[in-house]
Amino acid sequence: MTFFRNTLAAAALATGVVTAAAPAALAATELTFYYPVAVGGPITKLIDQYVADFHAEHPDIRINPVYSGSYQDTITKALTAVRGGDAPELAVILSTDMFTLIDEDAIVPFDDLIQGEAQAKWLGSFYPGFMENSQTGGKTWGIPFQRSTVVMYWNKEAFKEVGLDPEVPPQTWAEMTEFAHKLTRREGDVTSRWGVQIPSSGFPYWLFQCLTTQNDAILANAEGNKTNFDDPKVVEALQYWVDLSVKEKVHPPGIVEWGTTPKDFFEGKVAMMWTTTGNLTNVRTNAPFEFGVAMLPEKARRGSPTGGGNFYVFKSADEAQRKAALTFVEWMTTPERAAQWGIDTGYVAVRPDAWETKAMQDYVAGFPAAAVARDQLPHAVAELSTHENQRVTKALNDALQAVLTGAEQPEPALKKAQAEAERILRAYH
Repeated sequence: MTFFRNTLAAAALATGVVTAAAPAALAATELTFYYPVAVGGPITKLIDQYVADFHAEHPDIRINPVYSGSYQDTITKALTAVRGGDAPELAVILSTDMFTLIDEDAIVPFDDLIQGEAQAKWLGSFYPGFMENSQTGGKTWGIPFQRSTVVMYWNKEAFKEVGLDPEVPPQTWAEMTEFAHKLTRREGDVTSRWGVQIPSSGFPYWLFQCLTTQNDAILANAEGNKTNFDDPKVVEALQYWVDLSVKEKVHPPGIVEWGTTPKDFFEGKVAMMWTTTGNLTNVRTNAPFEFGVAMLPEKARRGSPTGGGNFYVFKSADEAQRKAALTFVEWMTTPERAAQWGIDTGYVAVRPDAWETKAMQDYVAGFPAAAVARDQLPHAVAELSTHENQRVTKALNDALQAVLTGAEQPEPALKKAQAEAERILRAYH
């Protein structure tokens, strides 16, 4: 550009004609940004609005948001694009896909992008519980964005109807079973309302990890190369889940759909449900009754895995695009914006200082349920994440669904899943 301007100036001097040159319009740095939607609500509209607001403040950067489907769709599309030489520069992908993205040599660590004390401070500003699925090998590969824990929602009107205190949710597995018996409404062979519902499609391993955590079992090591699917405590947790439907008959039989569980709750078909806090705004908007939100019940301990998506910057980005991507990620995760995203969606605001903003304090004062998932973070564990994560979690998901449909028993199914996981992970030991 300098050479071009100097050449013009020289030509003007040579001809004796000098005109006032208009400022050269610099082309904006463009980024393709993949993002998924995994909860109910107007997420695409929200993302479009955030991007528009960013453009107003940063006219030199152009973000092209691309809705990429579910989390599973997004990782598949991103890796296909990487292998085809057409990768996005930026994406929100499950935090648990970190090892897969590293193994594919698809992403760059944020440590290589940040410069100066202010950005280093920003990198250290997130909840440690969310960073467990964002860091490995001493580097930060993902930045928490739409992050969550699993919480329990309950229908206060249904509690009143059966004589339960509408302000007191079950605190233990035993209490949840007891409450569910009272809440289940059945005439002959027809059940019009189930006591409790835990989804087993979409993310079976994630909901199951709630139960294993509460039974004091850890499904995988921090290095992502060893699983414990056949631990007796894991088997016991699966047996409890099966018993809710087969033995206790307070939970729908077979596979319970992730996507329709909130709708079942709104329609009064289930009195208590387990789902992501990311559905909080969806429930608040659509539940036609008073509801409560609580930490999950405990067995040996309380607990939930964290969940949700991180920002990742892809190696496909050139230096200017990497810098622009970092600018956008920083902008999206300021305390004020992290707070607003949490308010808009129900996801957990990912940094403590977001909860100190006036907007969030006012929101929690009027809607205390919004703080439940945050308060559960000290009891949370890293979501199941390994090398070859798609294949390893598929082994576990297949076992869970085989057991929940009655095709197999918990112990042999989990032993088979463990053997498959060991075979897949052998190369990473």
